[in-house]
Amino acid sequence: MNSSISYPQFAVVGHPNKGKSSIVSALARDKSVQIGDTPGTTQVKRGFPLKVDGKIVYELFDTPGFQRARQILAWLEEHKPSSANNRIEVVKAFISEHRDNPRFIDEIELLEPIVNGAGIIYVVDASKPYGAEYEVEMEILRWCGQPSMAILNLIGDENYKEEWKRALGQYFRLVRSYNPIKATFRNHIELLEGMAQLNEEWTKSIKLAIDVLENLHQQKIEQSIDAIVKSTINSLSFVYKQKIKAQKATKKEEEKAKAKYREALIRNEKHLEREIESIWNHLSIEKVEHSLSLDNIGLFSKQSASIFGLGQKELAITGASAGAIGGLGIDLAFGGGTMFLASLIGGTVGGIGAMIGFDNLYEVKVMGQKIGKRELSIGPMKNLNFPYVLLGRSLYYTYVISNRSHAVRDSLELKSDEFFGEQIFDANRRKKLEKVHSKLRKEDKVPPPILEEYREVILESFKLI
Repeated sequence: MNSSISYPQFAVVGHPNKGKSSIVSALARDKSVQIGDTPGTTQVKRGFPLKVDGKIVYELFDTPGFQRARQILAWLEEHKPSSANNRIEVVKAFISEHRDNPRFIDEIELLEPIVNGAGIIYVVDASKPYGAEYEVEMEILRWCGQPSMAILNLIGDENYKEEWKRALGQYFRLVRSYNPIKATFRNHIELLEGMAQLNEEWTKSIKLAIDVLENLHQQKIEQSIDAIVKSTINSLSFVYKQKIKAQKATKKEEEKAKAKYREALIRNEKHLEREIESIWNHLSIEKVEHSLSLDNIGLFSKQSASIFGLGQKELAITGASAGAIGGLGIDLAFGGGTMFLASLIGGTVGGIGAMIGFDNLYEVKVMGQKIGKRELSIGPMKNLNFPYVLLGRSLYYTYVISNRSHAVRDSLELKSDEFFGEQIFDANRRKKLEKVHSKLRKEDKVPPPILEEYREVILESFKLI
């Protein structure tokens, strides 16, 4: 490592088109890295530092691929020193002598950061058979004398990992499997733990980087949950108001107001999606319009309710529970004399009402006494299942975005199993969530302790996905 630099640096090198740039993008968490299927996409070295709170924790160099490895190794062998510990000086001499030679521009670009102290990350495509021609590249890297590791990247469907491991193990201290497209945050951390073993001088810095990244990851989860809670509360408590002139709203006025109400909730959800993307540094994501996506499963559609909301059984239980609470209030008012009957009736009505579909979403009211001063009021949301649809969709979207590698350049394709909500909202969690939902349906204020409990339940639910 360059003595003037306090953080570890790594040169990501290898044959052209083996996924070097994708690995840099994933590990640096930087979507600006240029990635392409055509060999030679990367033509000059470029450093991509991973920064947290403005501080660089490590830097990765994206480099061109080897082009004339045999000629370079032949030159090195011709100038072979008497002692192996002077080999790096021969590599430096090659760079100095051929710096202006366009034939070796790619090799000079990839070797420069290494001779300046960067560690070596050699990338191969383990979906292709091992070939002896790669040994020339590995021998050149060995001449550099820097701490090194190899990464097995499975680009295709075939798997030749074992034969690659046998060969790579002779040249590199560590050999790890890592697919930058499918890599999760845990995969990222595990790879960093391997990199920390390459040089004891880097161990402290990289372990510090791991701690920083794990804390940052948790912060992003917390920020996402805060955004989800805020968005959900805003949507469930939202009331759209529209002035009307007559004693009663016309059918056209009512339908227009309902449409405006729905549009406002959809905008709120879209705003949340953009906020989640920003939190996880995934901006300008394209979505596959013909796939199963949140855009195509409309917020108010029955398909959305079946996938992200509760199933009929769970919905009936939740509705019965909510209704029984209302029944209990009546009993207390009458001294408890009708407790069982009121709870039973209230529970039955609540359970049946909960299963009413999206045709019975919200309350429609006309406010005001004087003609010309009347308002048509739409909301807040009354449908019992709708909060779980909102939460299910937002938690699922957050899960997908938080696990999306920065190396991915394909459009976002969302997939989901049916009855997604039932997987994360068990009876105990629904009971806690309903404390907030019921108050919002009544347009009551939610006390801070109940709101904090609500947030914790949503966080627990996210961890179950």
